[in-house]
Amino acid sequence: MQRKLELDHSPALSVPLRFFVSAPLFALAAAGLLLWAGPDTLASRWSPAALALTHLCALGMLATTMVGAMIQIMSVAAGIRIAAPVASATAIHACLTLGTLLLAAAFACAAPVLFAPAALLLGAAFAWFLLVCAIGFARERRRMPAGAAAVLRTMRLAWLALAATVALGASLGFALGGHLPVFSVELVDLHAAWGLAGWVGLLTIGISYQLIPMFQATEPYPRAVARGLGPGVFAALVAASAVTFGPAGRAGFAADAIRLALYVLYAAFAAWTFHLLRTRKRPEADTTTLFWRTATASVAGAGALWIANAGMGGRDIAVTTGVLLMMGGAWSAINGMLYKIIPFLLWYHAQKSSETAIPGMPKVKEMLPEHVARPQFFAHVAALLLLVAASVAPAPFARPAAVVLGVSAGWLALNMLGAWRRYARVRRRVASVLHLRA
Repeated sequence: MQRKLELDHSPALSVPLRFFVSAPLFALAAAGLLLWAGPDTLASRWSPAALALTHLCALGMLATTMVGAMIQIMSVAAGIRIAAPVASATAIHACLTLGTLLLAAAFACAAPVLFAPAALLLGAAFAWFLLVCAIGFARERRRMPAGAAAVLRTMRLAWLALAATVALGASLGFALGGHLPVFSVELVDLHAAWGLAGWVGLLTIGISYQLIPMFQATEPYPRAVARGLGPGVFAALVAASAVTFGPAGRAGFAADAIRLALYVLYAAFAAWTFHLLRTRKRPEADTTTLFWRTATASVAGAGALWIANAGMGGRDIAVTTGVLLMMGGAWSAINGMLYKIIPFLLWYHAQKSSETAIPGMPKVKEMLPEHVARPQFFAHVAALLLLVAASVAPAPFARPAAVVLGVSAGWLALNMLGAWRRYARVRRRVASVLHLRA
């Protein structure tokens, strides 16, 4: 069963929109960094430029969008409003943006002095976000709207995963700044797992339960999938934490088994999502469908690559799997969702601005037309393929990948700007009609 949206609970347009608009701008910054640093960025996951690029993507592109999406979806899908939405969004966005830029600069410029302020700003942003979400969850703890159980349950798990990610990330940030003696490779890996598989992955799953059937005209996810997938992922991450902080012994074998379990769980989610998209009621694939197909193929490809490499004992594939999971899986899904969420929000708030019908009010699809969105998808795929190639052979492909990534990100930003201009024209028309009627 899919829950009907409570659009009257939607926060002000500026609350989620500021987070969505920031994502392509951070993608442009990531492209600029890759163009400036060149092949060294993708030669190793531990190079300063690689760490800067990773956090521009993880925090600026992925987490920023996810914060805005969670605020919006909590409100309309589960009826949970965060405390002081406009003030909270302003403070969270400001701290998150500045903290991300400082952290990227700390890595790229090898400036340890920047790690502590970056950790403080990011910690403040996420602590505020976690707090207002916790208040919302507490207010509605006894309320489980029909059809929202799977969405809300998975969002709560994503909230817990974010708390773990922030705690580990802040500790590592202060350690890199020389304030805490806790740095280790195992903690870095655990931080990445909670952030990507936990926070981003679980929230993507939870949002998908609502948005895939709603916007893609598919059947709902099976009840067994909706009930078991999120808790399964969370349990695997808890097990990974126990292995990391437990005695050494057979930790290597246990870590590999847990990683395999996570890949299997996400491969199952990708496969079922692909099946829903393939059997959807609308036979022709729109741009968002293509982005989701790319995301599911990337996640499945990353899992297959890791399993094959583990079996053969081959080269280090951390950069390649990272590209497939972050840029191919998470960013493809987010990019596609933005093409549904933004036009819908702009259309809804345009409609809401008028209490009566206004002649010539555009439809949702007209806020960001299909023929405008689709070319950017092909630019995104080209950037993804070049990034994968650059992860294998950085010298010839790193800078071309940066250029195409910049083109794709800029294209997305321009498309979003075009949608905003259409919304602004509608608002002016509404104001004019209401003035004449008065």
